[in-house]
Amino acid sequence: MWTSSRMSNAKNLLGLGVSLYFWGLMDLTTTVLSGSARPLTEGQEDNLSDKLHQRMKRSWVWNQFFVLEEYTGTDPLYVGKLHSDMDRGDGSIKYILSGEGAGIVFTIDDTTGDIHAIQRLDREERSQYTLRAQALDRRTGRPMEPESEFIIKIQDINDNEPKFLDGPYVASVPEMSPVGTSVIQVTATDADDPTYGNSARVVYSILQGQPYFSVDSRTGLIRTALMNMDREAKEYYEVIIQAKDMGGQLGGLAGTTTVNITLSDVNDNPPRFPQKHYQMSVLESAPISSTVGRVVAKDLDEGINAEMKYSLVDGDGLDVFDINTDPNYQVGIITVRKPLSFESKKSYTLKVEGANPHLEMRFLNLGPFRDTTTVHISVEDVDEPPVFDPNFYFVEVPEDVEIGTTIQVISAKDPDVTNNSIRYSIDRSSDPGRFFYVDITSGALMTARPLDREDISWHNITVLAVELNNPSQVGSVSVTVKVLDVNDNAPEFARFYEGFVCENAKAGQLIQTVSAIDRDDPQEGQHFYYSLAPEAANNPNFTLRDNQDNTAWILTRRSGFRQHEQNTFYLPILISDNGRPVLSSTGTLTVHVCSCDEDGMVMSCNAEAYALPVSLSRGALIAILTCIFVLLVLVLLILSMRRQRKQPYIIDEEENIHENIVRYDDEGGGEEDTEAFDIAAMWNPREAQLVVKNRQDMLPEIESLSRYVPQACVMDNNVHNYVLAKLYEADMDLWAPPFDSLQTYMFEGNGSVAESLSSLQSVTTDSDQSYDYLTDWGPRFKKLAEMYGATDSSGALW
Repeated sequence: MWTSSRMSNAKNLLGLGVSLYFWGLMDLTTTVLSGSARPLTEGQEDNLSDKLHQRMKRSWVWNQFFVLEEYTGTDPLYVGKLHSDMDRGDGSIKYILSGEGAGIVFTIDDTTGDIHAIQRLDREERSQYTLRAQALDRRTGRPMEPESEFIIKIQDINDNEPKFLDGPYVASVPEMSPVGTSVIQVTATDADDPTYGNSARVVYSILQGQPYFSVDSRTGLIRTALMNMDREAKEYYEVIIQAKDMGGQLGGLAGTTTVNITLSDVNDNPPRFPQKHYQMSVLESAPISSTVGRVVAKDLDEGINAEMKYSLVDGDGLDVFDINTDPNYQVGIITVRKPLSFESKKSYTLKVEGANPHLEMRFLNLGPFRDTTTVHISVEDVDEPPVFDPNFYFVEVPEDVEIGTTIQVISAKDPDVTNNSIRYSIDRSSDPGRFFYVDITSGALMTARPLDREDISWHNITVLAVELNNPSQVGSVSVTVKVLDVNDNAPEFARFYEGFVCENAKAGQLIQTVSAIDRDDPQEGQHFYYSLAPEAANNPNFTLRDNQDNTAWILTRRSGFRQHEQNTFYLPILISDNGRPVLSSTGTLTVHVCSCDEDGMVMSCNAEAYALPVSLSRGALIAILTCIFVLLVLVLLILSMRRQRKQPYIIDEEENIHENIVRYDDEGGGEEDTEAFDIAAMWNPREAQLVVKNRQDMLPEIESLSRYVPQACVMDNNVHNYVLAKLYEADMDLWAPPFDSLQTYMFEGNGSVAESLSSLQSVTTDSDQSYDYLTDWGPRFKKLAEMYGATDSSGALW
C-alpha cells in the first residue's frame, strides 16, 4: 500500500506553519488510470491479476499536498514524502514522479520518496498541479504498487494589491446638483484568493477630492458631497480613490486610481449686455440687408444654455432696421430694412433685447434671463445722383406733331442738401434715330424729327440728369412715348386688280371684287367707301356696288362687248376712309374684253399679248435670255473700262507706297483741330471725361443752341423751332461733311418793323429804292435817314 507523509520544516516554511500529514485509504483498483502507468509484460499482468483477486489489508493513503506560494528561500522547498508499504528501507524501491511540473517544478528523491519544489510558486499563475507517483523494483523495474495520482495545491498569501483595471476614469455631473448625486462607480480587483482569509476583501476610500465628493467604502460609488458647485467658478476636479485589501486593516496592500470629474453646464446665468448704449453710423446709400453693426450679450453658460435670441422691442427705427442672430457667435447683427435718406432723417434709436430661448424651471428665480440695450444709429450723407419725380413717364403724342413741340417736361432734383444744378440729356443708345431732344436746363422733351406711327409706334428713351458740379453723379428715367394715329394715309387697293369681261357678257354680271387697305389704325376700326370716280360716274359700260363690308363689286351695265371695237377699259374707282379728315384715293381697274365659250370660259383676249406666243419653244426662250445676259455683261465691262480711264492709278511694283506724298485739298482747323469739342459728350454725359479741352476757335453747336432755348417751356418759340428744323435738315443732308462744323443760320425773326435788311432782297440800283420811311423810325435811324433820304431844294429832308 501507498503511504505518504509531510514533515514539518520550520526553516523551509519561514515559521508560517507546521507540516501536515495526510493519510488516507485508497483501493488500488481505483488509482490506476488508463494510460497513466507504464505497459506491463505478460508475466507482470498475470502476477498483478493474482494480487487484485486476493483480499488485501487496507492502509492509510494520501491524495493531495498543500504548499505556500512565494517561497523565497535558497534551499528547495519541501513539499511531502511518498512511501510504499513494500519499502523495507534497503533502497530496493525506486520512486518515480510524473505529471504536471514533474522534473521542472517538482523533484523527488527516488530512494526516500521526498518531494521538493525547485521553483518559486505563484498561486495567481497556477493554483494546483496534478501529478502521478509510481514505485518500481529497482532491480527488475517491475511496479511494486499501482500508479497513483495526487494534487499539490498552492496555498495563497496576500501578495497582490487591488488594481483598477478600467482606470483612470472620466465622469461628469451637472453643476448645482444636490448633495448625494451619483457621479460614477469605480471597481478594484484583487488577484488573491477571495475564499481564503481577507486577502481579496477590498475597502474604498477617497484620498483627494474632498469636500466636493465622497465614495462608498464598500461599492466604490462616487457621489457629490458639496451643494451649489458652480461650473463657472470651477469646472474640473481630479479625485483620487484608494482601494485597500485585508478589509482595510493595517498591513493590507492598496491601489489607487484617478477620476477626472467635469461639471456640465446648466442654464443658471442670465445674459447681460456689457454696454447699455451703442453708437453706430451708416451711409444713406447703404443697400437693403447691408450690415450696420453688431451687439452681443454675454452669457457665462455654454452650449445650448448660452444660445441667444435678439429682437428689436422699441425705438423709432423698427420699420427701417432689422436684427438677426448669428448662431455661430451668438451676436445680434443689425441690418438695413428700408432705403435711408439723410435729408429725411439723420438718426434713429433702437432698443435691442437679448434673451435665452432655453430655460430651466428650477433656475427661474435667478432671472430674468433677458437684457436690453439702446443703439443710436447716425445716417451719414453721401453725394447722390439726381432723382426723377415721377420715376417713369408715359407720353402720348400724335404723329403729326410739329418739330420742336414740347411733349413733356422732365423733372429731376438733387436729393442732397446742397441741391446742385441739374443738366439734362438723352441717352442716344435709346434714341438712335434722334427723334427727340431735351432742353439741357429746363428738361423740356421736344420732337426733333417728324414722327410716323406707321413706321415706329413706340419710343422708349432714357433721359439722363447730371449734377453740374459733379458729372459722375448721373440719374436716369425711362420715358415711353406712344405715337397716336392720325388719318394721314389714304386707302388704296389691296393689290393690283385686272378684270376680264366676255364679249357675250350680259348686263349686271359680276366681273371683279375689289378691297382696300389703309396703314392707319383708327380706334373705331377701318371702314371704306367705294364709288366710281367723278369722271366715270356716268360710265355706260360698268357700274359699282359698295357691299358695306369694305369690299365692292364691279358689274357690267350693258351687254354686247366687242374686242375689235375696244379691247381694254380703264375704270377709275374712288376709295374713301372714315377718318378725320376723310382721305381718299383713286385706283384704276383694268378690264380686258375677251372671247369666251358658251360656259363663260375665256378663250382669247388682248391680255394674251403679255404672254409668250404659243409657238415660242422653251429652247428659244433660253437662247433669248442668254443673249440678254451677254449684252449686260458687255455693257458692265465697257463702263468699268471707261471709269478706269478717267481715274488712272498705277502703282509701280518697286515703289514703296509708304513713301508717297498724298495731297488733300482740305485746310483743316489749324493747330487746335485736335482739340475739337466732342459733341457726343453733350448727348450722353456718361461718356464725358472729367477734363474736357474746348476748342477755342469755335463753340460747340449744341452749346450755342442752348443759349436760345428758353428756361421755361414756350410752345410757339419760332427761333427755337427754326433752329431745330435746321438741325434736322443738316442731319438728313447726305452730302454734309462727316465731321462737326459750325452752322450759320440767317434767321432774322418775325415781327421786325424794319422788315428785311438783307442785300439779297434789295434791288440792284439805288435809284429804284426809296428810303423815305427811315424818317419814321425814330432817332435810332436818323443817321441812315440822312445818308439815304432824299432832300428838297431847300435842303430839308423829305
